[in-house]
Amino acid sequence: MTNAHDNPSEVEILRAHVAELEQQLAEQSRATNAIVARSQEKLYWLERWHIDLDRIMAKPGAVPALEAVKKLRGGVRAAKKAKRRLAG
Repeated sequence: MTNAHDNPSEVEILRAHVAELEQQLAEQSRATNAIVARSQEKLYWLERWHIDLDRIMAKPGAVPALEAVKKLRGGVRAAKKAKRRLAG
């Protein structure tokens, strides 16, 4: 029967794997914290302006209006990008 202490290379492999998993966990934690921070900021402004998204989105035409706003924002972004290219 072999003991983990008898095979130092196995222990080193396991330690390296643990270190890799800890690094992945730290990266995932940073990403999750960033998402939570952005969400909290958005929620803060919605609450400050007394905006109830559930009530707004329940109204007829809310989804098409939201899609139209998204398209408009895309057009504005494209125009700004083109302006920067021409100016730069």
